[in-house]
Amino acid sequence: MTGTTGSSGRDAEPDDADLEALRRHTVEQLEPLLRRRDASTRVGVLGAGSDDLESGRTYLGRLAEGGFAVPTWPAEHGGMGLGQPESDAVRSALREFEAPDMYPFLVGLDLIGPTILVHGDLPQQARWLPRIRSGEDIWCQMFSEPDAGSDLAGLKARALRDGDGWRVSGSKVWTSRAHYSQWGLLLARHDPGLAKHKGITAFGLDMSSPGVAVKPLVQMNRDAHFNEVFLDDVWIPDSDRIGAVGDGWRVGLTCLSFERGALGGSLGVKVEQLERLRKLIQDEEAVRLDRWAARMADYRIIQMNDQRAQAARQAGRPPGPEDSGSKLRGTAMIKKLADLAMETEGAAAAVGADDPDEWQSLFLMSPSLSIRGGTDEIQRNILGERVLGLPPEPRVDKDKPFSDTV
Repeated sequence: MTGTTGSSGRDAEPDDADLEALRRHTVEQLEPLLRRRDASTRVGVLGAGSDDLESGRTYLGRLAEGGFAVPTWPAEHGGMGLGQPESDAVRSALREFEAPDMYPFLVGLDLIGPTILVHGDLPQQARWLPRIRSGEDIWCQMFSEPDAGSDLAGLKARALRDGDGWRVSGSKVWTSRAHYSQWGLLLARHDPGLAKHKGITAFGLDMSSPGVAVKPLVQMNRDAHFNEVFLDDVWIPDSDRIGAVGDGWRVGLTCLSFERGALGGSLGVKVEQLERLRKLIQDEEAVRLDRWAARMADYRIIQMNDQRAQAARQAGRPPGPEDSGSKLRGTAMIKKLADLAMETEGAAAAVGADDPDEWQSLFLMSPSLSIRGGTDEIQRNILGERVLGLPPEPRVDKDKPFSDTV
């Protein structure tokens, strides 16, 4: 198979025949390990209504020997050493099989693991990556703060040097899965005398460290996946610093770039869900059928836009505004889809609150999509500046010492 990337470097770019052969070969390897997906398979979306961890760990265990869960990771870290086109072929094969909701492991596998491969040193990679790949360790992303969400560079969590380590105090919010994560990728300010983007350092934080307190934020669907995290003089060894001192903003941007491409614009919704909803709508319900058709059209447009973004990644271009457009369209599509499903179910939608079906879970989770993974407002700013060419918002504090702006 040509076109793979390994320790020996990059071969010739694979053609369509190579990629299709790889996809078929991967399907053959997965057949003994997994069950085929069918139209009745219930699909979880971003952890809605579920805190199941063991099924995900079992799934990762089945994929471990072949490196299928992390196809772009180097072989020495349990991956397949593939380039982006080949990785997409492997992921296409995986979509033919049933899988649990992998949202609890997504941050580690698709965001932080790749970030550690870029910025972590060899001992960190050897220590952290195997346990991320197996699902043994779950990681969370500790970026946003009560006063630093859209303006992430305004974060105030403080890291003070203390011998061969650091003392960190402050708070984070909207930290998904922090309540059962073993580790967190933490951004903290080591020097408020520098401009706000330059005085930040990144760390791997052991969530069991003394001084770490996690407070779940309960959503209206009873999920408690978002959290506040309070850090009170938490000691972090310097060996857990990721990247150079002052390199935290670059580490954070790397992680966020992986986040934009991780889910695609459908945000985990599968076409099988739309097809199941169609079966619930009576043929004579013309208005609902029209609304359903509009949602299916939205879904297909998102798929096409995701293909554009995928082609850009395969060509080696960094993530562009395509992902922001898909995130906005996907958020709107899911909200409208969930509304239509609840209306179609009628009185049945009001029962089963202790064991909500997939539509109830989707309906109650969907408002959070406008916040998580980059707010709607952030995505519109990106599109306005990068697509429409509008002037950026004024940033009068960008080059001032952070201590002069707070």
